[in-house]
Amino acid sequence: MLPLDVVVHGLEVSPQNLSRKTQSDRPNIIVIMVDDMGFSDIGCYGGEIPTPNLDALADGGLKFSQFYNTGRCCPTRASLLTGLYSHQAGMGWMTTDQKVDGYRGQLNQQCVTVAEVLSRAGYLTCMTGKWHVGFEHGVTPWGRGFNRSLNLPAGGLHFNNQTGSKGGAKLYLNGSEVAKDDPRFNPPWYGTDLWTKQGIRFIDEAIEKDQPFFWYLAHVAPHFPCMAPEATISKYRGKYLSGWDDLRQARYERQVASGLIHSQWTLESRPSEIPAWDDLNDQQKTRYDDMMAIYAAMIDEVDQSVGYLVKELKKRGEIDNTLILFLSDNGGNAEAGIRGRYDGDSPGDPHSNVFIGKCWAHLNNTPFRKYKHYNHEGGIASPLIAHWPAGIDQPSGPRDWIDTPTHVIDLMATCVDLGQADYPTTVSGEAVHPLAGQSLKPLLHGKTEIGERPLYWEHEGNAAIRVGDHKLVRAGMDGDWELFDLSRDRTEQHNLASQQPERVKEMVAAWQSWAKSVKAMPKPAKRKQKSP
Repeated sequence: MLPLDVVVHGLEVSPQNLSRKTQSDRPNIIVIMVDDMGFSDIGCYGGEIPTPNLDALADGGLKFSQFYNTGRCCPTRASLLTGLYSHQAGMGWMTTDQKVDGYRGQLNQQCVTVAEVLSRAGYLTCMTGKWHVGFEHGVTPWGRGFNRSLNLPAGGLHFNNQTGSKGGAKLYLNGSEVAKDDPRFNPPWYGTDLWTKQGIRFIDEAIEKDQPFFWYLAHVAPHFPCMAPEATISKYRGKYLSGWDDLRQARYERQVASGLIHSQWTLESRPSEIPAWDDLNDQQKTRYDDMMAIYAAMIDEVDQSVGYLVKELKKRGEIDNTLILFLSDNGGNAEAGIRGRYDGDSPGDPHSNVFIGKCWAHLNNTPFRKYKHYNHEGGIASPLIAHWPAGIDQPSGPRDWIDTPTHVIDLMATCVDLGQADYPTTVSGEAVHPLAGQSLKPLLHGKTEIGERPLYWEHEGNAAIRVGDHKLVRAGMDGDWELFDLSRDRTEQHNLASQQPERVKEMVAAWQSWAKSVKAMPKPAKRKQKSP
């Protein structure tokens, strides 16, 4: 029997006597993913929002400069959980069933989750926060390998007394629906605190039972509707009156100074549809300042929760042998357009509806082009911080960054490798896709490279392939393919497609072959998304 009851998706479970005491080389693993945070929103990636706790993790661990997500919420979650390209797992779009294999809107039966695999290896597996990989179709955390869970089916909920379109979201504890004001959660609560504190309770079970643990902490912040405690918002009001133009230049300069980006990479200029800050009137500036103050407060709250998590791990003597990974599911979110949304009597409170919009998303993704949804760098580039005092060898030399291109598909392979787990080839007699990613263990242990491979993307007709330093990218099904040499131009300012037609032809053919193999193509006509 497993140490705790768990459904493991038809896998044959073999007991393993692998406790934390006898297998100290197997780390505990915590994967922290935030929702809709841009590439440059935290301090160590150039942001002006103070994030001392995340910066401390980065200083004591590794920072990845070329880590990628899929450009959207559900596909990134599917890839993180399964180690596959999202279409292989059935989640090429969102959770609406598009009636073809790559777009079923739920994790399929040809994949296994990291929780299912690590459960078999003796880990206590838990998740807190946003699920959003097919809950409405019956795909649940407790049905896909998580021993313990406190989850929302999707996202959007930040306060227990929240109203509005997301206020009716349901909450589930270990498979049972619970009231949002359940006294076990010590209401009133803010979600970023709740997901973290409940996760600490779960890992206390692992410590008591002498098990290593895997914790997937899927924050809802800073996804819309943007809201945060008033005391935190008030710290930032007035700090964004300098505007997106000056703030973006300042982020860019900090990124260059830190070695995160090269000075030869030109900062993408402000798109024509975004107004110059100096052209706004005082009322508009105040409105935009308050919107970004609310967003900044959400990042601040995430950072505070990381500080709490680290403090609690230290108190329990678990920090040294715990691998913490921190990332975002996609780039900054430009939904709601130029004006964004700023609704409610007290914007930022549990009864308001705030979207920061395209103007601030342009700042979030400094120095890159485009936003969430797209496969240009602004949509798919994410911070990745790795912290593991007992297991990480920090790089030496002038550049304090891991520059190797890596992808969210690599996290499952890394967990399997470090957890000394067996990845299955079949489940209930049905073949499981081989892992698409590769382990980051060599990079954690001081190597400078892992095996070079092409990386691929597709979402809503947006598409990309990266081979070495060359990236081919397309905006929309009918968009023209653009070619960039990312070693010289990662901000995608100088299209080389007309100069290198043969390379474009070869890369298009490779992308099309991949798209067919993972069921990204043929692409269905999009059905309306029903879930949040």
